[in-house]
Amino acid sequence: MAHTESPFDLTGHRALVTGGSAGIGLAIARGLARSGATVAVAGRTPERLSRALAELQEIRPDARAFTLDVSDAAALPGRWAEISAALGGVDILVNNAGTTWRSPAHTLPLDKWDEVIATNVRAPFVLAQLFARERIAAAEALGADRAAGPGSPAGVPESSRGGTILFTASILSEQARKDNAPYAASKGAIRQLVKALAIDWAPWGIRVNAVGPGYIRTDLTRPLHEDPAFSAWIVGHTPLGRWGEPDDLAGAAVFLCSPAASFITGQVLYVDGGFLATL
Repeated sequence: MAHTESPFDLTGHRALVTGGSAGIGLAIARGLARSGATVAVAGRTPERLSRALAELQEIRPDARAFTLDVSDAAALPGRWAEISAALGGVDILVNNAGTTWRSPAHTLPLDKWDEVIATNVRAPFVLAQLFARERIAAAEALGADRAAGPGSPAGVPESSRGGTILFTASILSEQARKDNAPYAASKGAIRQLVKALAIDWAPWGIRVNAVGPGYIRTDLTRPLHEDPAFSAWIVGHTPLGRWGEPDDLAGAAVFLCSPAASFITGQVLYVDGGFLATL
């Protein structure tokens, strides 16, 4: 008999999306929710989180929202434990929160360098590590329960094995642009981190990938798409002839988080309208 379940179905999965109150993060959260996942968004601003939650709950009433400042490294372990417990565990982590600082490299304040690297590299690594520790512990508990044989405790459900981590990379993981050294450095680091973590955690069934947005209309890129000359240059150098929209990332994110991508790990999927292909 043919299988009727969609390989993109995420029913029963619990996803946490950082930086999920607007822009790309919210678009990914909407995509995951429409595919059946129980979705939680995390961010720093309660007002934006409230608006995002109301939108998500129109798709899935079980959507959640949590305040989370990823730049507060010392607080991340405790906050992760609270959020994971509230959700009953997390098996999809979308590391999307990020920041930037535009400045010529020779005048860049070092505290701004530290801020971008801490937010875009350190925090996603810490959250991925916390996620992996939890998933590995669950997988090992499941293995121990099986080894005990019939009559052993109910133990950990099969769904507790493995998990998916999705980072947000960038076309600046592959190229550079003037006045954006810390952001380019951070996204280059994410490209390599995805590969390294995919190798380390594959034995436990944890897949690690990234989406790489091109030039997308968000609050972060507002100074760029509101610059007529720069915006025209982007459109002229993008084969599909337009800026991207946050929702353009949703399909790629759902794919990489779904069973359809079960043999894909360590990859960056660029969603850029063909921009990188023109270089």
